[in-house]
Amino acid sequence: MKILKVNTAAITTEGAPQMVEMHRSEWTAEDKKKANVDNIAKNILYKTFDKNMFAKIKTCTTAKEIWEKLTQLCKGNDQTKENKLIVAIQKFDNAKMKPGETLAEFDERFSSIIIEHISLGKEYSNREIDLKFMRAFPREWDVENLAMRESKELNKLELHDLFADLKAYEF
Repeated sequence: MKILKVNTAAITTEGAPQMVEMHRSEWTAEDKKKANVDNIAKNILYKTFDKNMFAKIKTCTTAKEIWEKLTQLCKGNDQTKENKLIVAIQKFDNAKMKPGETLAEFDERFSSIIIEHISLGKEYSNREIDLKFMRAFPREWDVENLAMRESKELNKLELHDLFADLKAYEF
């Protein structure tokens, strides 16, 4: 953490004061509190990383630098974002309930795909999500799917409500 002070020994021609780093012995109680908050934030961030991610941010000196590095690493550039979105759309399009997979397991997997889309800026209507969710079931669910499509208004039905109704059919 760098605490800065005005350098009174140097005068700039632009009129703006020159800043220099303040030595720790000169810190006020407020400066010490700021430095401690930064240390607490860094500690919280460090505890969330695996060894691989820690190796990428260990050279950062402040919590702000760590956060900026994480943003750069996780978001990537525009091409990376586009590639992530393409892969996410493929996951959505190819989502199918696996043989032996329970409804709860499929719901969890499907919901994570939807969350990934939202985080990448792609959103679907309730109807699109519900129809895709129901199309992903094996043939033995056809009767339940048809009943749900006929009895519910899919434009207003949230995925979790659809899941609850289908869970009742599963029992």
